[in-house]
Amino acid sequence: MRQQSKVTTRRIDARFLDGEAYEFAVRDHRVRVDQPVADGGADSAPTPVELLVGSLATCVAFYAGWYLTRHGLGREGLRVSGDYEMAPDRPARVGKIRLTVHVPPSLPADRRAALLAVASHCTVENTLATPPDVTVGLA
Repeated sequence: MRQQSKVTTRRIDARFLDGEAYEFAVRDHRVRVDQPVADGGADSAPTPVELLVGSLATCVAFYAGWYLTRHGLGREGLRVSGDYEMAPDRPARVGKIRLTVHVPPSLPADRRAALLAVASHCTVENTLATPPDVTVGLA
């Protein structure tokens, strides 16, 4: 992956839609989030926490796919499954995430450890391991 030499600020805008649903916009894309019915939502979209775990899973999958392509191996059958648990104490947060990379059957045994090393250090995982400074303000 390319290293960026300068800091680039990017923007995401989130807005209220209805009920417990929100949407965020990034570039020309819009992503809706909601809450399950049991939590007062309409279950019309994933929750923000599900998007967090999904973001990690797809980042790991991207890096694994990048490794496979770089080594001339196919990506057919590549997928990442994830399970997560909320922490039992406060503050409210995800306490555990377990991801499993399901590799293509064509992956040679001697490439498994290297693929895992690359996939385990995707940008989202690195961000969770070394959290960014987060500030919340009012406008």
